[in-house]
Amino acid sequence: MTVPSPLPMDVAGVTVAVVGPEVAGAVVAIIHAAFGERPVLDPPSTALTESEASVADALARHGGLLARRDGRPVGALLLGVAEESLLLRRVSVVPEAQGTGVATALADAAAEVARARGLRRVHLTARTELPGTIGFWAGLGYREVGRAGALLTLAKELAVECEVATADQMRTLGQRVAGLLRAGDLIICTGHLGAGKTTFTQGIGAGLGVRGDVTSPTFVISRVHPSRHGSPPLVHADAYRLGGLAELDDLDLDVSLEDSVTVVEWGEGLAEPLAEDRLEVTITRSRGASADGERRTVRLDPVGARWVGSDLAAAVT
Repeated sequence: MTVPSPLPMDVAGVTVAVVGPEVAGAVVAIIHAAFGERPVLDPPSTALTESEASVADALARHGGLLARRDGRPVGALLLGVAEESLLLRRVSVVPEAQGTGVATALADAAAEVARARGLRRVHLTARTELPGTIGFWAGLGYREVGRAGALLTLAKELAVECEVATADQMRTLGQRVAGLLRAGDLIICTGHLGAGKTTFTQGIGAGLGVRGDVTSPTFVISRVHPSRHGSPPLVHADAYRLGGLAELDDLDLDVSLEDSVTVVEWGEGLAEPLAEDRLEVTITRSRGASADGERRTVRLDPVGARWVGSDLAAAVT
């Protein structure tokens, strides 16, 4: 199977590569070693019934990932595709390498494979009886999007990046994002002074049809812009001058969060506790001149189950 791939990649001394049926023996050995150390579940996992033939068949269809440290296989997973999602199966790390970053390296590599294949999200299943496993994936931004008995479906929408050449294009990008927004959404905007955070927010305001000019709220900390035609109001806040979460709480943003679209500039590392589901927008200068100055790269990172299947990529690219 030939697919575009950015791999192999090296993460903290772990080399991860896309592999096919030629390494089925190594992959099935890792699966058996990893799942053999797990507690007995009811119903039991079917991972230990995998054979070299069944793994080779799976690898031939969609490929897999093999992680090596110092040349020795230490982790693996099987890949699948379901609609616009990359499916991760049999995520396995040999017992002696667990807790050393191998699973994180596999997860990071899987996200790169999904992007290379033009997919929009990654998902997998996990057992409710394994809270440590669920917690690991939650720490990487995966959220529950389905449940069937003891099986949870966890998913993560992939970040989207685009280049913006002018202020008008930045406003247009914000307006496109506004088309996806609904009451309760939190957007955290990060970027240096003059990066275009307020310009992006102006586009959101235009898309929502709010009243009043959307300007930098630095000196007033926050502004509320009511809607003119039934869309949620826009709460526009600036955390640049705030000393911590306590001062952010003093703004009582949580009171209006459920009924409004809230944009917090300079909110990275501060505003995340306001909502488990959020859109993190990072704006950086990129090389190359544009008509009105420097080009910008905008990364939109959807966090939480609310954004899974949101068609963010289609809306902004």
